[in-house]
Amino acid sequence: MKTALLSAASREKALFLPQAHNDFLWAAAGSPWGLLAIWLALINLVTFCVFGLDKWKAKRKEKKASVRRIPEKNLLLLAALGGSAGALLAMRVFHHKTLHKAFRFGVPLILALQILIPFGLWLYFSVIR
Repeated sequence: MKTALLSAASREKALFLPQAHNDFLWAAAGSPWGLLAIWLALINLVTFCVFGLDKWKAKRKEKKASVRRIPEKNLLLLAALGGSAGALLAMRVFHHKTLHKAFRFGVPLILALQILIPFGLWLYFSVIR
């Protein structure tokens, strides 16, 4: 009987304990801006790491010809999906793809479009309209 009372009391207590620790997470994930911030942080981190991995594979390919590199279209796709800031940072840190025109001009253009298009939409719907 005593164990039944303890287990019921511990179950009731467990239902109310973790509220303070999850408030920020639920607030961030529950709003569209929070989801966008989480997405941009993740995609930029992934893009940065993939650029670094490709640079590592490029150095390794000099010694071993069977190393498979990451295709350029995949790197540009990661930048277009929101990872353009991570791609630019990786290009600077790893000195990777800095001589290719598609990356030297394309990634900053993607970043500019990712900034200007939402700003233009906000300007149109909030100020002009």
